[in-house]
Amino acid sequence: MQKTLIDDCFYVEDQRWGTWKSYDKDGNVLITSLTSEACVAATRQYLKWKQEDNLNDIGVSYEGTVGGKL
Repeated sequence: MQKTLIDDCFYVEDQRWGTWKSYDKDGNVLITSLTSEACVAATRQYLKWKQEDNLNDIGVSYEGTVGGKL
């Protein structure tokens, strides 16, 4: 699996199980996707939001705990 440099900003790499991952230049994983085209497009959008400091405005949040009683 070989990483391909895109836009001189990030890398994409196909995984052995058929998915694609993008990485920043430091090697940190950014996006995982089913196709290379979707991975490149999503990574470009993510980096645009990050550059514009709009990541908090995308309306996505995650909780690391499960509420309620099991």
